[in-house]
Amino acid sequence: MKRGIFIIALLFSVQMFSQAIYEDERYVPETDPAVLKNLDEWQGKKFGLLMHWGTYSQWGIVESWSICPEDYGWCERKKGSNPSNYNDYIKDYEGLRKTFNPVKFNPEKWAKAAKYAGMKYMVFTTKHHDGFNMYDTKYSDYKITSKDVPFHTNPKADVLKEIFNSFRGEGISTGAYFSKPDWHNENYWDPYFPPFDRNVNYDPSLYPEKWQKYVDFTHNQILEILTNYGKVDILWLDGGWVRKRDQVNIKENYDEKFTENESKNGFIKHRVVDQDPKMDELVVKARQKQPGLIVVDRAVHGKNQNYLTPEGRVPAKTLPYPWESCIPAGGGWSYSPGAEYMTGRQGIHMLVDIVAKGGNLLLNIAPSPEGEWDKGAYDLLQAYGDWMKVNSTAIYNTKPIEPYKEENICFTQNKTGNVFAFYLAKEGENKIPAEVTVKSISPKKGTKITMLGSKTSLKWTKEGNGFKVIIPESLRNNLPAKEAWTLKIEAINR
Repeated sequence: MKRGIFIIALLFSVQMFSQAIYEDERYVPETDPAVLKNLDEWQGKKFGLLMHWGTYSQWGIVESWSICPEDYGWCERKKGSNPSNYNDYIKDYEGLRKTFNPVKFNPEKWAKAAKYAGMKYMVFTTKHHDGFNMYDTKYSDYKITSKDVPFHTNPKADVLKEIFNSFRGEGISTGAYFSKPDWHNENYWDPYFPPFDRNVNYDPSLYPEKWQKYVDFTHNQILEILTNYGKVDILWLDGGWVRKRDQVNIKENYDEKFTENESKNGFIKHRVVDQDPKMDELVVKARQKQPGLIVVDRAVHGKNQNYLTPEGRVPAKTLPYPWESCIPAGGGWSYSPGAEYMTGRQGIHMLVDIVAKGGNLLLNIAPSPEGEWDKGAYDLLQAYGDWMKVNSTAIYNTKPIEPYKEENICFTQNKTGNVFAFYLAKEGENKIPAEVTVKSISPKKGTKITMLGSKTSLKWTKEGNGFKVIIPESLRNNLPAKEAWTLKIEAINR
């Protein structure tokens, strides 16, 4: 898997991209009033933090996927004593727990940096597909608090507890990432059978008792998190292939595999399996523990996907439902040594573009095996925070307004009818031009236009269906922000 931020697209397969496009076409609205209230508040927060962290950070590899016996780029095995042998690789991979000792773990520092950046919520990987638990579960010994993990003696060994408490202390709401597939659990990958691919390695319809044990295990772990770790605002479930399917859906999925030329000779890189985790039952139990809980059963069409999550991309248009782009800040989802991070300009422009289209940005930062963030991550969050100190009122609790974006100018609108026009600096631009023309927004006659961070009332004239605003030289030489400047229009013609 490639690591540079400028080639993020290579992180995701054509299949994942196609799935993301397909997601855009389907959404089942929530009906629970408490969830709807929380979902509305979540949409106003706009900016969140995602963290992928586990034993895999020691090898600087993509999270979990190298133990999956599929022939995709993100499943490559290059580490360990004998990466050419799958069984040896698994042994070495699972042995990483014996050297995992993130003694520099300091979640208070992370939380303060996230708060300064303007992040309002966070999502942490409690367990990825490899099944290693980053919290003190009683349902598995494959966890950070086990005696064979050096970090288990550390007072902060239950990292989920420490992270949630630190972020709540900064007023940031919390979310739990949880993988529905668990490749370590004997009732998902039964040791009697070899694993074939990402899916359960036996037929759940032939072994219903075994599958029920796995469903119970999954429910118990999720409810454990929702019971023992305080207020949880979001349950963010990954592994969308673990779902109930019918015969029509299975046939459609296999037809897609063949029409997309994945299987010219009949070889299929991964199967389509009906593996029902009984999500409807789980969500009822989960909301008994956490009323109003937002549930995101990612990539699974239905009522348990309260918002959709385009992965590694920004949609080209507004979408008619709640959504969030999840994007790596640098490198991949998991820690990679020497990762190149977004510049402040790239990050700010991405946030503005997403918010103008009505979405949220969930920015991923991957901690190191020692429990630190890279300097590049802190530099990026510093740039966000410096900009948000001036411009956040045009970001939080806003909604899209047509045409959303006009060349390098994006728009949002607040609840009182003020419109914000973000001028995104072009390549080589370090300050806003002396004249800015907007073709598609028409201010009301006599309305006031200012730049956020300045009290100067700007002169403007009507031009066609839009307007032209004059930026005085004194303001251009003393701009209140970098990378993007926000014009506040008090009122517009409808």
